[in-house]
Amino acid sequence: MADRYFYSNCHWRGRPEPLEACAHRLESFLRQLKALEPVWDTWTTSVGTDEEGDKVVHTDASSLAKLLGRRSNPSGTISGYWLRSGAAPEGTGVYGRFGGSSAITSTCSVATSALGRVAERVMNASVLTSVMRAMALAWEPEFGVVTSPAYRDRIVADGSPDEPGRHIGWITYIAHSRGPVPLLPAPVRVERMMDRGTLILLTPENFTLSNPDHVALAAEVQSRLQAVGLLGPLRPWVTKSGYSC
Repeated sequence: MADRYFYSNCHWRGRPEPLEACAHRLESFLRQLKALEPVWDTWTTSVGTDEEGDKVVHTDASSLAKLLGRRSNPSGTISGYWLRSGAAPEGTGVYGRFGGSSAITSTCSVATSALGRVAERVMNASVLTSVMRAMALAWEPEFGVVTSPAYRDRIVADGSPDEPGRHIGWITYIAHSRGPVPLLPAPVRVERMMDRGTLILLTPENFTLSNPDHVALAAEVQSRLQAVGLLGPLRPWVTKSGYSC
């Protein structure tokens, strides 16, 4: 079961944006998810108590800005969200937090249950690559991965630092600000997004830790990317939109 379950994460640091700008980014991301899976049309968020239940979220930028405002710290410099689509135990969660300080790792994550019909539809290279592409377009992150808990635990146990930017996944996104991606061995697929970064798909079939060829390929790609300096800690950077990061 662990090999069938994948989650998507993207990360960046130190981008000081107003809540309204982040709300527009979240609106764009949810709109792109809606085009990938019918269940991702409706999102809810907890309103605080079991008696109140969950509340349907309006996904226009204005409504999302109000939601983010309610979830921000008193100074308004850090905010976040936790949204859910579908009923347990087969639902999908979208989580994120962001802040302007370079000490804050901003993130957007998508996790879908390994059980049920939604998982059967979305746990594949085509949809998960599209999820990572949507993250890159909406959030302009520095780094992102689609990976399984099993593989993540394996590489951390083998000594890879447990922090964003240090290791690859089944699907990896690297912003252009980190540098160009070198030639990689077959069957790796590389997609260069002109004004964002590069998507790297290790294998078109589902990556599994139990497949030694998959593990060996991941190790080879990890080594090549490390050799050219593309893997390392997140760092402040300047986005295409001009925000100082």
